[in-house]
Amino acid sequence: MAIVEDQFGFILHHQVMEKTTDDKIAVAIVRETQERFPAVRVVSMDKGFHSVPNQEALKDMLDRVVLPRKGKLSQVNKALEFDPEFIRLRHRHSGVESAINALEAHGLDLCPDHGIDGFKRYVALAVVARNVQRLGAILQQREVERLRKQGKRAA
Repeated sequence: MAIVEDQFGFILHHQVMEKTTDDKIAVAIVRETQERFPAVRVVSMDKGFHSVPNQEALKDMLDRVVLPRKGKLSQVNKALEFDPEFIRLRHRHSGVESAINALEAHGLDLCPDHGIDGFKRYVALAVVARNVQRLGAILQQREVERLRKQGKRAA
């Protein structure tokens, strides 16, 4: 499964991987996400999504592409990947791994629905549930902060 998550932890797009690899879907998943959310201008992906054609296509679609290359780096690529902004955005990528792990921990590790269509439906429902959970966490955090400013304790 591949997901696209925004800076606030909401899952914007997902794709169940069927007989394909990450490097085959990188451009398509970004394109599909941008169709729904045109403001997406930066992505961070792991090395599994890397290929030279993906690197070039994504550069044309986005303001910033954080897509580490596989293998030994040339001096030019080393300079790019050790740039502080690249590193900062790369570190934010771990949030996506956390979201995938949360989906699995909240039921996706065992799907009671049968067949690929059932699994896709189950994944979509898990994504909705994760986004509702994320929204609830944000609202709860705001309420705690509001009460703290008023000098009260949260229940």
